[in-house]
Amino acid sequence: MEGHAGGLAEGLDEGLDEALEAVDGFDRALTAGLLRPRAGEAAGLAALADAVAGTPLAARVAEAAGKAAAGAAGEDHFLALAAARTALLGSVHDALAVRAAETAGRPAGAEDSLPVPVPGTGVNVLAAARSWLSDLARCGWRGIDHEVVSGAAPVVSAMLPEPALRRLATLLDGFAAELAASCPGASLERVPVRRWADLWSRAMLLTVPGAAGPDVTGTATGRLLPLGVDLQEHPTAAQAQVHAVFEPADGSASRVVRAGVSVPKPDTVVGAGVWQLLRPHLSLLAAVGEGRSMELTGMPVTAEGDLVWSDEHARPGEPVDAFATARVALPGATAAATAPLDRHPARIAVPVFLEGYAVRRATGAGGHGDAGAAEGEEALVFTVAGQPLAVDTDRIPVAGPLTPAAVAASGACIGLLRWDAGAFRVQPLAVEATVRRKAVAVHAGGWAGGTADKAGVKAEKAATDAVAVLRERAGRLLRK
Repeated sequence: MEGHAGGLAEGLDEGLDEALEAVDGFDRALTAGLLRPRAGEAAGLAALADAVAGTPLAARVAEAAGKAAAGAAGEDHFLALAAARTALLGSVHDALAVRAAETAGRPAGAEDSLPVPVPGTGVNVLAAARSWLSDLARCGWRGIDHEVVSGAAPVVSAMLPEPALRRLATLLDGFAAELAASCPGASLERVPVRRWADLWSRAMLLTVPGAAGPDVTGTATGRLLPLGVDLQEHPTAAQAQVHAVFEPADGSASRVVRAGVSVPKPDTVVGAGVWQLLRPHLSLLAAVGEGRSMELTGMPVTAEGDLVWSDEHARPGEPVDAFATARVALPGATAAATAPLDRHPARIAVPVFLEGYAVRRATGAGGHGDAGAAEGEEALVFTVAGQPLAVDTDRIPVAGPLTPAAVAASGACIGLLRWDAGAFRVQPLAVEATVRRKAVAVHAGGWAGGTADKAGVKAEKAATDAVAVLRERAGRLLRK
């Protein structure tokens, strides 16, 4: 990427700011509620309709915006408004994704290869979910209370037994829990406007039968070359996503793919101990820790490049260096297509390889400058081909040997290019530094397969003890 980084700061599409302003206007209306919109909220609705004028959505959204401004919107109108908002953010995603692909020096994803969704099951319960989401839109985030939020509980309970509906059920359950923790909305000091509007819009569109589309569209046979692991941890859950280059056995073009696993976890399992919960579900983590490739045979894969991991379709391969993969194989790998509902700027995570950059520390000014830091805080910035690129060190997991200090001392980096707070930032997955004239690599997922590091061993032991205690308690409850 040494010769492409200048594209990050130059000439983004002129309509990007206008699209985001239209989204923000609708989000403000949703915050106040659409039961009795005031003039300001009505203007936001009209701006959303204007932004999609000339598209196939134009007539429906114009009608929906008019009905909502009059306080007479029905479920179909809210659905149309959610579709317009999603379409605008999708256009922003597409423009940024093209720029990210150009910056990485790789071909963009083949969007036209996505399958056409087919109607699914559970029409009645989907209608119930849409009804609850419509109630939320009418009262707005400032008007939520426990009575309104509790309406999600029976809907989620009805969805959980049906595997095809669990995606929406999980979204509604988490969304409702977040809203419940914030009730009453009238007393909130700060409303997460964009986040809640994102969740509402996504959930609303998922109530359309078949909107999620088919999960698996093919199989993968060939060699998998891991690049790095993106670990995300919360008090009650953890997720590991391995980004890799897949080389098909038939000699066709290589592709960028992902393989992930999510698990619930007790809040007492922290640090390196979290790998112990993830490993049994994804043998690929051991291969990453050992620096090995994987040989795949008939591994299920989605059109979006997500491997539906099954150990029976994989076996460990030869040792492989992630930085060699990044230098040689990554530039020619094609990006996967993006599912329609995943076209959102926050979902951009493009694997990139950087080298030949200078590293400096910058103090944030509280805005969205090149440092990307809060006021008074220091942040790392790579200068690549004369252009600044903020480094998102906050995403570096504590469950691994990679640290901000290692990033600051590096000369090469494998990372994920993301769009955050109005600017591109890079999340390091691994860095390479020269120590005593030798290249030394440090990976965020270096402990994924196990570790001899003292802190890592201690965390693993604590996790073993915590899980053993929980299993024993659960066994007692079951016996009773």
